[in-house]
Amino acid sequence: MRSSTANIFRLGIKELWSLVRDPMMLVLIVYTFTLSIYVAATAMPETLHNAAIAIVDEDASPLSARIAAAFYPPHFRTPVMITPAQADAGMDDGDYTFVLDIPPDFQRDVLAGRAPAAQLNVDATRMSQAFTGSGYIQQMVAQEVGAFVQRHGDGAASPVDLALRMRFNPNLEQAWFGSLMEIINNVTMLSIILTGAALIREREHGTIEHLLVMPVTPAEIMLAKVWSMGLVVALAALVALVFVVQGVLHVPVQGSIALFMLATGLHLFATTSIGIFLATLARSMPQFGMLLVLVLLPLQMLSGGSTPRESMPELVQNVMLVAPTTHFVAASQAILYRGAGLDVVWPQLLAIAGIGAGFFAFALNRFRRTIGQLA
Repeated sequence: MRSSTANIFRLGIKELWSLVRDPMMLVLIVYTFTLSIYVAATAMPETLHNAAIAIVDEDASPLSARIAAAFYPPHFRTPVMITPAQADAGMDDGDYTFVLDIPPDFQRDVLAGRAPAAQLNVDATRMSQAFTGSGYIQQMVAQEVGAFVQRHGDGAASPVDLALRMRFNPNLEQAWFGSLMEIINNVTMLSIILTGAALIREREHGTIEHLLVMPVTPAEIMLAKVWSMGLVVALAALVALVFVVQGVLHVPVQGSIALFMLATGLHLFATTSIGIFLATLARSMPQFGMLLVLVLLPLQMLSGGSTPRESMPELVQNVMLVAPTTHFVAASQAILYRGAGLDVVWPQLLAIAGIGAGFFAFALNRFRRTIGQLA
């Protein structure tokens, strides 16, 4: 037992030295857990962000001024007050995404109980902003009109008062979600790449034949790759979480980082095994890259990180239960977003451990057969 542990440790150190001598892999690791996370958090802001809006105020009343004052950053730019003649030209030039035209006598008609129509012109070529922003504007105008009417005593109070409370992300900041999900996705991606590349690199350099004549078993070779590459990814994820997410992006982490690292370690046991299995199927790095695309995209897109699992077809939900990413995403979101403890996430951790053991056994069987053919 002691000899086997020593072999696993020494072989793992050898893997780490091989990684140090591979500058492209080092660049990939650094980029994946620094700039990639920052870009994911900041380059794709909320769907409605700094939308350009102009207002044609033909009423010049306190109500129209109140409506204009309701639009402010970060969702909208400060409204530009324009004349009716400037509206079409501004939209043709792409200066405004929205132009709200408040007609004359708007306030008088509202207070008289009539239903005046205000016109909202939308540049529909900006699809994401046009769809979401038009709904925002309709709701905001309705709220301001309703509050103005109630203030003057001519409107009945709503029988229902809906108190809206945003939990875990009160300002609905995309950076809070994007940065943490990027770490979760990158843990999966990089662990598969590193372990698979390590095995293919040995095969291409001919060092796998050297290992076959040494007093080591296939399980020891595989475990060495698992712990060494898993350690690199775990440390990189921890550094990214502390220094990039919390330090640079100022994203609050609600739960225990130690518990998240425990979930990460269990997940890495499964994904590194997947990487070794894919490497036994591929004969070169290009083949490994194509296999990686086929495996990685479903693991990330269908795990619940991009879209809630409840909105997926039931068949997809059931199939993805055998993927470690499904349980890792659920556990990580519960820990990092909602501050869940071990008493909440233990079913996910147990599922990850079981799936990892299954993937490891399957990959080990394939690895034994592969090196048996080399021998």
